[in-house]
Amino acid sequence: MNTTSSNLNIVHKPEIGRFEAIVDGLRCEADYLLDGHIVRMTHTGVPAQLEGRGIAAALVKAALTWARAQGHQVAPICSYVRVYIKRHPEWQDLVA
Repeated sequence: MNTTSSNLNIVHKPEIGRFEAIVDGLRCEADYLLDGHIVRMTHTGVPAQLEGRGIAAALVKAALTWARAQGHQVAPICSYVRVYIKRHPEWQDLVA
C-alpha cells in the first residue's frame, strides 16, 4: 500500500497529546504538551520506511490547524516542526 499524505487518517488524541496516523501498520505521530494556551510541539516521528511520503508534514499541519482553531500559540520544540513553520510562513503567526 502506498499511502500519501492526501489520504491519511489522522486521529487527534488529546488525552495523550498526540496527532497520530497508522500507515502500513506503523504508528506515525506528532506529540505535544498543552501548557495553558501554548502548544509545545515536542516530537514528530515517522518510521524510516515511511519517510518521504509527506506524513510528518500532514501530522504537523493537522496539529497547527487545531492549535489555530483553539486560539493557541505554538512553541516548536521539535526540530521538524521548527523547519516546517519556517518553510510555511502562513503558520509563523502561531509561534509563541
